[in-house]
Amino acid sequence: MNMTRIGWIGLGNMGIPMAEQLLNAGYPVVVYNRSKAKEAALKNLGAGIAPSPRALLEETDVVIIMVSDDKAIQDIFDGEDGLLSAKTSNKILINMSTVSPKISKEMAERCKSVGSFYLDAPVSGSVKQAETGQLVIMVGGEEQVFQKVKPILDKLGKMTLLVGLNGAGNTAKLAINSLLALYAQGLAETVIFANKNGIETSDLLNLINNAALGNIFTKIKGEAIISDNYKAAFALKHIVKDLSLARDEGISSPLAKTAFDTFKSAEQTYGESDIIAIIKALD
Repeated sequence: MNMTRIGWIGLGNMGIPMAEQLLNAGYPVVVYNRSKAKEAALKNLGAGIAPSPRALLEETDVVIIMVSDDKAIQDIFDGEDGLLSAKTSNKILINMSTVSPKISKEMAERCKSVGSFYLDAPVSGSVKQAETGQLVIMVGGEEQVFQKVKPILDKLGKMTLLVGLNGAGNTAKLAINSLLALYAQGLAETVIFANKNGIETSDLLNLINNAALGNIFTKIKGEAIISDNYKAAFALKHIVKDLSLARDEGISSPLAKTAFDTFKSAEQTYGESDIIAIIKALD
């Protein structure tokens, strides 16, 4: 058994299969989640349950966080019985959430002030990649700290890359998700144009997926369009959040502006649906 004790905070669509990967790899895992019903699934697989982030940190060596946004991070670190209230040191906190570079830099400094370490390590990939350990992980932080936890991260992804100091992982993720938004809108507009001119969606996607433009995203989201299945693997509301964070970091290109406006206008109706539901808003 791997002896590094891992704490896990955040059991959403991505968090549950990622934590399962670590349990399957033999790591002792303790979990904390605001929704207690979700903890039960991990408990049945052998995970321990902590009553608070503070308690979780006190009984583990490495804590991994996978939540939705900056506010959730603030609550986990600074809330009642939050991580920063723990009387511990020499812990490693890995934030795998898609959040702002600003909050990662802030939390890294605050962890350092109490003798612990922080990495931002967001992921590229969706639920399927989380279930199979095939995520791409981009990390910001100190090289020495990164090397200590790389074996853990390698259980979650097919590629783990240190891209700079704290905040750099978040910046890389915002860049990738900006491209994701352009892919999604571009695919939706292409299908709509082809349909209006008599081309079947299945024929169009067969052509795309066998041409130089083919990629995993067009294959998966193309299948979703054909089957009219917009259950969220990556909710449309999250790309609005990510594009907003990218704007805060200075992205201002014509395509990025257009994508933000398009997804923002669709959020009220399709925010809980998958990102590719943008096709319904555009059609």
